[in-house]
Amino acid sequence: MSSQMNRQELLNHINQASFAVDDVKLYLDTHPCDTDALSFFREYSRQRNELLKEYAKVYGPLTIDTADISCRDRWDWVNEPWPWQEGGC
Repeated sequence: MSSQMNRQELLNHINQASFAVDDVKLYLDTHPCDTDALSFFREYSRQRNELLKEYAKVYGPLTIDTADISCRDRWDWVNEPWPWQEGGC
């Protein structure tokens, strides 16, 4: 699925999965035994990690934990647009 997405589509999917993970984490703070919420958290966390790895392979890391995937030889994200520049995250 994600291998057919362009950069912006991939970022949108990462943002959506990240929002879902953050939102359910807040819910789990007050409902830690909700098994449906725990399953939801695990699934969207897994999806988010896969999307981050896919992004890192193609465009460079968005998080430090995916840096090893795309920066085996050198730290090359400095060559990409910064978030405040056109074309950045």
